[in-house]
Amino acid sequence: MSYEVIARKWRPQTFEDVVGQDHVVRTLRNAIEGKRIAQAYLFCGPRGTGKTTLARIFAKALNCEKGPTARPCGKCAACKAIMEGKSFNVLEIDGASSNKVEDVQDKILSSVNQLPVATEGGYRIYYVDEVHMLSTAAFNALLKTLEEPPDYVKFIFATTEPDKVLGTIQSRCQRFDLRKISQADIVGQLEKICKAEGVDAAPDALLAIARGADGGMRDAESALDQIIAFTGRKISEEDVLGVFGLVSRSLIEDLADAVLSGDIARVLGRLDELDKAGKDLRRLVAELVDHFRNLLVCIELKGDASSLDATEAQRAVLRAQAGRTTASAALAIVEELIRLDGTLRLALSQRTLVETSLIRCARASNLVDLETILKKIAALEAGAPPPTSATPATTAPAAAPQAMTTPVSATPATKGPAAPAMANGGPPKAAKPAETVAPWGAAPTPPPAPVPAVEANPEPTGFDAAEIRNRPEIKAALKTFGGQIVDIR
Repeated sequence: MSYEVIARKWRPQTFEDVVGQDHVVRTLRNAIEGKRIAQAYLFCGPRGTGKTTLARIFAKALNCEKGPTARPCGKCAACKAIMEGKSFNVLEIDGASSNKVEDVQDKILSSVNQLPVATEGGYRIYYVDEVHMLSTAAFNALLKTLEEPPDYVKFIFATTEPDKVLGTIQSRCQRFDLRKISQADIVGQLEKICKAEGVDAAPDALLAIARGADGGMRDAESALDQIIAFTGRKISEEDVLGVFGLVSRSLIEDLADAVLSGDIARVLGRLDELDKAGKDLRRLVAELVDHFRNLLVCIELKGDASSLDATEAQRAVLRAQAGRTTASAALAIVEELIRLDGTLRLALSQRTLVETSLIRCARASNLVDLETILKKIAALEAGAPPPTSATPATTAPAAAPQAMTTPVSATPATKGPAAPAMANGGPPKAAKPAETVAPWGAAPTPPPAPVPAVEANPEPTGFDAAEIRNRPEIKAALKTFGGQIVDIR
């Protein structure tokens, strides 16, 4: 008997076996039990998240000899035929290879009016995978039948790119968006498989497989199959990292810690080690984006990491790192890493790009947001020392300056009062003082005395640099913000 790969051997056969798609499972089961079955369904989601699996289970639920039922038996002729892909009532069509009008007419429209085979259930079900690959003409050929099919006909479409499916098709379907499966759910399923298959796998090894699968259960099961073939019945984290070029969780956290510390030498050293070990730098950047995104969420939620897709050990690290940085710094790092991820695939030297971006991230880790600065200023003012003799606490308010009635020379030739020259080169004339109008019946108010002109570039007044450096408020500000005096002007 030929070997059956884990992904096929462990494909869910009932709704209860489906992992990570509870919202879809619940809706489909309720629709069956409530006899509210629509004529067409559209399953959207990333690869390996269960679109085809759900379509087959739904087909079994409709055509099972007990059905329609939310719990198909899996033992009757209809269920067995569907599981083996041999059912006359369930037609699976690959939208990528059968995407023309002629294909739709031959495989769907020509048989849609034929009654289902009674021994294999009461519904004729058409399942079109990668439906977004159909041509516009093929889509249009389906429209009328899709809107008003015979009562015994049901359509199930699956796609990884729902935006490419015509709106007229989507409007005739009930749409279900399948999510990426969480790392915890993937690890739990892999543990179940390993226990049944007699495989001893370290928890960190399974976590590394789940990280590499990026939310796809099929990818995780395929990776487990591959690693078993490589190592045998005992799997360690080093085995997984070596086969798939991944970076261990501890190294990701250590690199992130070096970035947050602003330790550029350690950042470059770690990156050099990973590059020489042949690690996938694009995958490394994606892991760092995920880590700092989780860190940003942890900071904004005041240390609450319960909603993150992470293990408890990862959450503990995130909480510790969240206390050492700010939301502004974490956001700047995430934005830089996302920019790097978008340009890395086209780079001739990936290492150079990663190095320069991580240096920017390490420098950005020292950013202080405005809220923090305002809080420190408020604390400084609350504990500010009493005014010194140079700045007495009680000082009479300065008199309001009088309006200048004499123009000021922008570049005076000599010191002292000056007036602008006439436009025609004549001698300067004194400006006429401003006049004020007295109220009716009151004595006129004499004009104010003329104010002498002011130099545009007066000579600097002297100051005591040592006295400024030793002021208590200056020392307190330097201590609060960790600054230093560069120059006094």
